[in-house]
Amino acid sequence: MRPTVVIVDDHEDFRASARALLEADGFEVVGEAANAEEALAVINDLGPTIVLLDIQLPGMDGLAVATQLALKEDSPQVVLISSREAASYGPRLASVSARGFITKSELSGETLSKLL
Repeated sequence: MRPTVVIVDDHEDFRASARALLEADGFEVVGEAANAEEALAVINDLGPTIVLLDIQLPGMDGLAVATQLALKEDSPQVVLISSREAASYGPRLASVSARGFITKSELSGETLSKLL
């Protein structure tokens, strides 16, 4: 069974390219969201095994979303993404329950698989 993924990013073009990359590497992208509220609803409805979650979202940021997801009984594996380097987020990044962090420029199915 292929891992199921929800992509959360406020840039539609990035979501489309991430979907193409991940599907080419054997992941099944089951949903997308452009902001935190959409993300929480889509994740709740679809129950993906993995959430690819942008840190910089309008409104509630991805770190807050990851914290909320960690409280779920059947929480998905969260991988944080950003166009910025991890060091830009300092200790906030380490305090969040996530499988790891990938810069958007490094995203691939192989890179994602290594974190799971």
